[in-house]
Amino acid sequence: MTDLVEQDAAAVAPSPGSNGAAKSRVRSEAFARRLRARHAAERRFRLAGAAAVALAALMLVVLLGSIVAKGSTAFWEARIRLEVTLDPAEVAERNYTPLLRRALHAQFPQVTDRAGKRVLNDLLSSGAPYELEAMVAKNPALVGTTLTVWVRADDEIDQLVKGRYRRDLPESERGLSDAKIAAADALLASGALAQGFNTTLFTAGDSREPEQAGIGGAIVGSLLTLLVTMALSVPVGISAAVYLEEFAPKNRWTDLIEVNINNLAAVPSIIFGLLGLAVFLGFFGMPRSAPLVGGLVMALMTLPVIIISARVALKAVPPSIREAALGIGASPLQTVLHHVLPLAMPGILTGTIIGMARALGETAPLLMIGMVAFIVDVPHGLTDSATVLPVQIYMWADSPERAFTERTSAAILILLGVLILLNGTAVILRKIFERRW
Repeated sequence: MTDLVEQDAAAVAPSPGSNGAAKSRVRSEAFARRLRARHAAERRFRLAGAAAVALAALMLVVLLGSIVAKGSTAFWEARIRLEVTLDPAEVAERNYTPLLRRALHAQFPQVTDRAGKRVLNDLLSSGAPYELEAMVAKNPALVGTTLTVWVRADDEIDQLVKGRYRRDLPESERGLSDAKIAAADALLASGALAQGFNTTLFTAGDSREPEQAGIGGAIVGSLLTLLVTMALSVPVGISAAVYLEEFAPKNRWTDLIEVNINNLAAVPSIIFGLLGLAVFLGFFGMPRSAPLVGGLVMALMTLPVIIISARVALKAVPPSIREAALGIGASPLQTVLHHVLPLAMPGILTGTIIGMARALGETAPLLMIGMVAFIVDVPHGLTDSATVLPVQIYMWADSPERAFTERTSAAILILLGVLILLNGTAVILRKIFERRW
């Protein structure tokens, strides 16, 4: 009986070979499950990354689309055609406003009451008489003749032509009277009201009247500020980088300088504005709201960026270049100036252009030194009162008039275009002159 039980147990118990195969199969299945889990996790990670990129791209498209939709119309302006008779007596007294109003009233002979004429007068921009005066000053032979002129329309009429006013709203909610709309429609029907390219946007300075406001003064102010910034920060920054990387002894003092340079690159820009306010304006008494002071402040802000990028470019030059130059008898200065610096110049140019692009887009430091002033005239020198493009955008964005909204968006488009151009130039220069060691 005992022998039979032992034989049955032996028959039921698995053999050592079959037990090992089962364990191997279990391990293989567990490995396959872990592998499938890792692959699934990788797919989820890729999908999450693709979704994040798509969301960022969508938000960028929405942002740029909104800016373009609001700002593209600012590059066009409404103008009114008038048959103006230049009466010598009126011209001698510089009374150009009555000349324009009589010409406009002549197109509406049915309007005889004072209120109706006041509505017609409001169709013209307050700067229209100055346009006519500039024409006469350019060609005095026009006095005494009748000529056809296109003068700027009021900003409300300009916005009406561009479809910014909803005609289906009641007059009390629309912000534009029915009489003005009827007069503008009559001019549109006769072809006396049309749109043309807005040259004022690029040539004029700031103005309280939206149709007369332009970014010409801000562009010139930005160029003058960048000119001072480049003249100071580029040579000083490159010289400091060359000294620290090639000639300075490695001790605790140079380590302290390097740490402080890296810290200055991360300092908020408004701190540099406070420094400029206290030192350049308060201590040295330099002119407020001048491109000279703005350039000095921007130079202090971009100097650490240029030094760091220039040092990185110098480090990228292989030591063999230096050793070869020294081996053929070149002095350390000749080695740096004739061999190392030219090879590092693409990286230095890239860092410099990026630093200038950052300076062009800064607003906070310039607000502290008074470049937020209302500047009507285009500056002609480094000490003239001026503003810059980002500050101009900031001031227009705070204006309540409807027409300033599109001008703000147009100025943003121009600023973005300049920044993209500068950064694109940096990339192209790096690709052209870059050397791989």
